[in-house]
Amino acid sequence: MAFGGIDKAKFGVSIFPTDYAIQPAELAREVEARGLDSMFFPEHTHIPASRLTPFPGGGDLPQQYWRAHDPFVALATCAAVTERISLGTGICLVIERDPITLAKEIASLDMVSGGRVILGIGAGWNREEMENHGAVYRDRWKITREKVLAMRAIWTEDEAQFHGEFVDFDPIWSWPKPVQPGGPPIWIGANSRWVFDRVAEYADGWMPIGGPGSGNMQRLAQAMQARGREMTNLDLALFGAPMDAAQCAGRIGQGFDHIVFGLPSADADTVLPQLDRIVEVIAAIRGDTRP
Repeated sequence: MAFGGIDKAKFGVSIFPTDYAIQPAELAREVEARGLDSMFFPEHTHIPASRLTPFPGGGDLPQQYWRAHDPFVALATCAAVTERISLGTGICLVIERDPITLAKEIASLDMVSGGRVILGIGAGWNREEMENHGAVYRDRWKITREKVLAMRAIWTEDEAQFHGEFVDFDPIWSWPKPVQPGGPPIWIGANSRWVFDRVAEYADGWMPIGGPGSGNMQRLAQAMQARGREMTNLDLALFGAPMDAAQCAGRIGQGFDHIVFGLPSADADTVLPQLDRIVEVIAAIRGDTRP
């Protein structure tokens, strides 16, 4: 629930889980041992060697983008060695996946983790990457929407069917169903002017990077109201949170209820001290009122 204040805020980390970095299970144990609430992994199935699509962050594309584990395999190893933390994608490129298979992967992970999955989604930025999966770039959000709606049907119906422009199947049987009623919460990671209506229509949360931007909370509230939904029923997660207690407290005051700090894709000797620093920032945000 948004707008719960610092005492209700949750804190997590995100990292590219690569072949050369601290491995997912080891990191998950360390995150849970330090009292954090969540861990998120992003996704890129590959990066086309042509590099025609420029990196949105500018400059050269870091190698972590093409050396990351499959997020659901990595999160399953984390589920096996933890009991409490939420396990999320930040983000899953739904457009690059078959929705029937993805629905089963997510439901299976939710079951084996005891209902701890958060599904962060996006449509992606790399045109050639998604086109290698047969997707059309200009339709990426339309495709993403239909796949999400199709997965919700699979999670909630005994004989799910879906008939859309991009996803079309007659009644199917598919188990397991997710532990979480209705399926894991779906958070959309985007900052465009269209994201607010998308969140209001078919998502459970918004997960922008860096901050809401001027007026965006109001735009989101208006989109939610237009869909007959309340902001208090929406998860608001800040990704790429600053390592500054005052700034994070300010974001919580704006309505964010989940603060997610980034970790470098590096070895344990680099990552664990950074994780300890994050714990110190969290303690400062809370005013050391909680252990």
